[in-house]
Order: sequence, then C-alpha cells, then structure tokens
Amino acid sequence: MARYTGPKTKISRIFGEPITGNGKWLTKNSNPPGMHGANRKRKTLGEYALQLREKQKAKYTYGLLEKQFRKTFDEAARRKGVTGENLIKLLEARLDNTVFRMGIAPSRQAARQLVSHKHITVNGEVVNVPSYSMKPGETVGLKNKSAVNTAITGNVRGKNAKFSWIDFNETELKGTFLAYPERENVPENIKEQLIVELYSK
Repeated sequence: MARYTGPKTKISRIFGEPITGNGKWLTKNSNPPGMHGANRKRKTLGEYALQLREKQKAKYTYGLLEKQFRKTFDEAARRKGVTGENLIKLLEARLDNTVFRMGIAPSRQAARQLVSHKHITVNGEVVNVPSYSMKPGETVGLKNKSAVNTAITGNVRGKNAKFSWIDFNETELKGTFLAYPERENVPENIKEQLIVELYSK
C-alpha cells in the first residue's frame, strides 16, 4: 500500500508546523532542512510555488500520495458547492482520519495502520481500506478481539470536544460520523483555495 515512509520531522521543518503529528522536535530545531538551514538565502516564493507548497502540506497532513490526492480533488470538483471546502470535507471523511479524530489512534499514521491491519469496523463490518469515505450516520468501532487488546485500547484517548461532526463512546469504543464538517470547524492550517488555483491551471 503506497504511503510516505520518509523522515517526518524533516517534512514538519519544511513547513514550520507539526503537520505529520508530534511537533516536539520543532522546539529543538525549527530551521528548514538543508546544509545551510536558516542561513540559506531564500527567494520570496512566487504564486506557483505557494500553491504547490499548500498542496504538498495537505498531502503530507492527511497522508496521501499524488495520485490519490488528485482523485480526491477531482471528486471534490464534481460535487456541488465550493471545491476547496468539498476537498477538506472529503479528506476529513476518510476512514483513517475519522479513526484519528475519534481518538482511537494517537496519529493519522497509527490510525492508518489500525485500519490496514483489520482492527476497525464500519457498521459492524471489518474495513481495511484507509481511504474508505465515511457517510453521515455510519458507525466506527474496534473489532471484538481488538477491543480487548490492551496494546490498542491503551492508546485510546477519546475525541476532542471541538470535533462536533463525530461522536465517540469511550466505554463501548464506538463512534458515529455525524456529518461532513464545516470548513471553519477543521483546525488544519491549509489554504485550500491555493490548491484549487493550482489544479485549475
């Protein structure tokens, strides 16, 4: 299964944000990667560079490679409404992201692994496709054997109250995808309009 397996801290240093999860290393070294680090003379980014940078940030944040990201964008463009907002809604509706938002896994990478290893169920059926697109009303939970595995349940922390588009019961270890989130409720620092402009060229 295709995924980014390179150095995660390096990616966070490129953007200056903890977009791949834990940002503790940014406090030690927040300089951009490269031999000269912060001393390197950097030109002001042009329009295309800013658009490309924003697309790369979104890809790394949600753990997608180029082909899959483009397919998601094309689906967002086909739907009614604002394409950029549709893109964020589709990315948030991915099964691996939903598992992460519910607090079942500590990171999107960990959530992807849980899904791939058949620990996660959707409406009671095992689904091992991280890109599975959740629909409002669908339920997510742990498989029976996984629900008693302390290595898995020990990482469950419960959902953040600000994620109003999902519900999660920590006792039953089950949650519901209530609705597609509104853009203002998604905390990721992504300028989706720049991505739309990039793909519209």
